[in-house]
Amino acid sequence: MKKHLVVALAYDGLCTFEFGCTVEVFALERPELEVDWYEFAVCAAEPGPIRAAGGIVISAPYAPQLLERADTIVIPGWRDPDQVPPAALLALLRAAHARGARLCSICSGVFVLAAAGLLDGLRATTHWRYADRLARRYPAVEVLPDDLYADAGQIITSAGSAAGIDMLLYLVRRDHGARVGNLVAQRLVVAPHREGGQAQYLPRPMAHDEKGRLTRLMDWVRVHPAEPHTVASMALRAAMSERTLQRQFHDATGFGAHEWLIRERIAIVKDLLENPELPLAQVAERAGFTSEASLRHHFRRLAATTPGAYRRQFARVAA
Repeated sequence: MKKHLVVALAYDGLCTFEFGCTVEVFALERPELEVDWYEFAVCAAEPGPIRAAGGIVISAPYAPQLLERADTIVIPGWRDPDQVPPAALLALLRAAHARGARLCSICSGVFVLAAAGLLDGLRATTHWRYADRLARRYPAVEVLPDDLYADAGQIITSAGSAAGIDMLLYLVRRDHGARVGNLVAQRLVVAPHREGGQAQYLPRPMAHDEKGRLTRLMDWVRVHPAEPHTVASMALRAAMSERTLQRQFHDATGFGAHEWLIRERIAIVKDLLENPELPLAQVAERAGFTSEASLRHHFRRLAATTPGAYRRQFARVAA
């Protein structure tokens, strides 16, 4: 079978961190995953030298025409949101979109997709510093200033720099399931999925002791998901009032304590569903849901599919 071709754009003024994240996720061989991994290539977005941040000069092995056969295209930032990308590049991106290719941007890369007219009528995100500028310049785009990444189906956009890792891991999970996504995250030594939005990373006063207590609580809950957790029991373990706990959770994740707990449990369910031998009742019990009905309800709400459909798509086949 033809491998899924991921193409990263390189351009003069390249954002090296975003580009490096893309290379790290897609370019490395990962035989331990036992899945048909991606083919990866880099193409120059324009003629001329490619001078990257930090004084690095890059030689891209392919011309922009490689985009004509790419399955996924990643735009790792753009050198200047106020600079219009080359017309030839925009035409190639429009053609790739028309034939069904998946287009993804990190940080300011969203301005390239917007300049191509591909985001009109869609939801998109970018670094919080650029969100207002994007909304003013492209009013047809529904800008989500707080999201780490936004999935509009064929087009996925992410917020600044490190949020690109969140989006890239999301693509892996979407293509290969939670188990593979978690394994790649482990190799990167990052969380497989961060809850909440960009607001949690903006400067705000927070006592170190309070932050430490919340972190310890979250780590403990993740290790003991089947416990009958309530807001009251979590507040007691964290030595906080329920009101303080809710405020701390919302500041850190964008969700209340109960909603955060449900989302953590659903992440565990996704991983467990990839074992085809595990009955759904046991999946619910191990993840901390009181019944299969409760699991199904929250799974459909958060994953937009059923546990059965998810299992059929991603369950591992015993050797």
